[in-house]
Amino acid sequence: MVRTASEPRRTRPWARLLGAGLLLGLALPVRALTVFACEPEWAALTRVLAPQAKLHVATHAGQDPHHIEARPSLIAQLRAADLAVCTGAGLESGWLPMLRQRAGREPVLFEASDYVALIDAQPGARATPWSGDVHAEGNPHIHTDPRRLLEVAAGLAEQLQALLPAAERPAVAQRLAAFQQDWRGRIAAWERQAAPLRGRAVAAQHSSFGYLFAWLGLRPVADLEPKPGMAPTPGHLQQLLERLRGQPPAAVVISSYQDPRPGRWLSGQLGGTPLLVLPATVAEDAAAPELAQWMDGLLQKLLAPAGR
Repeated sequence: MVRTASEPRRTRPWARLLGAGLLLGLALPVRALTVFACEPEWAALTRVLAPQAKLHVATHAGQDPHHIEARPSLIAQLRAADLAVCTGAGLESGWLPMLRQRAGREPVLFEASDYVALIDAQPGARATPWSGDVHAEGNPHIHTDPRRLLEVAAGLAEQLQALLPAAERPAVAQRLAAFQQDWRGRIAAWERQAAPLRGRAVAAQHSSFGYLFAWLGLRPVADLEPKPGMAPTPGHLQQLLERLRGQPPAAVVISSYQDPRPGRWLSGQLGGTPLLVLPATVAEDAAAPELAQWMDGLLQKLLAPAGR
């Protein structure tokens, strides 16, 4: 049957219900934002700003974020994501490009390092099989300085607001303001607490805590790695021992994902120098309280050799 121009258009039942819902101002359910976080610290920060987001975390505190396997599960998670939150500055260059290529889909990429000033830049440096973990742009381990987390949080909030429905954007801004206020207070307290650390020497493995050391005024005087990312060798450790024996550092510091044996050997050879194994980041399911607890724990471990 052909409908004439004078005949009313029939409305299907589901359309009438939809129209009634819109007239009554009823909000239809919105699909939660899906976020792929390369490291747990960015997952935690995302939870602070967008607690309703569905999160996948690629790494954990027991993994070296430079080197992980591009597993099929990670490929599927990246493919399903609306946003990928990563560090950048070359930290994930060994695996993220492969994931993105295999995923066959490009979520929006947020790189935290774009929002802060990096230390230890090596302009023009090029990675080779013999150069170790070279980061020409600078040290990518920015999350160990809580002041830089404030800067990243502001950038991440802006990115989340661009992806979320308009009705949800004011809540992101409110959560950001609350986090900034709380975090600034914590930074001031941490700086007062850590005052005894200023000027103390430490031997460390890799630059994992370079920003933490710079913030607290600790002096890295030796690196257990002969080159960044290369495992400590007996010959290099012996050289360090000969150099440090006359004036031992306050502590030997390694990360939770590093082999403790080289640090334990150097610590033992130096006599009273303690070995500190610091957690590289928070747990995969952490949020704001856990970020603060992680930083509390770092300071407590560092202060213990200082007699505090």
